[in-house]
Amino acid sequence: MTDLTIAAIEDATATVAAIEDPVARFEAARLERAKLAAGDRALLALQREIVRGLHEGRSWAEVGTLLGFSGSRAEAIARER
Repeated sequence: MTDLTIAAIEDATATVAAIEDPVARFEAARLERAKLAAGDRALLALQREIVRGLHEGRSWAEVGTLLGFSGSRAEAIARER
C-alpha cells in the first residue's frame, strides 16, 4: 500500500470510530469496508490485465519469474482463479 492509501484508511477509520451512535457507527464501518472491497476488486482486475499482457510472447513460467512467483500462480491470476 502507498502512504496515501494507508493515510486514507486510517482517516476513514478514525472518522467512523468517532461516530457516537453505535448503529450509525456500524453502518458507516460497513460502508467503508464495501468501498475497500470495491477497490480491492478493481486492483485485482488491473493485476489480471497486467499478467495477461505480460504473457504475450512469454511463457507462464517467465511471467511468474518477472513477478516473483510461480508460473502456475501467474496463470491462475490471469484465469481468475
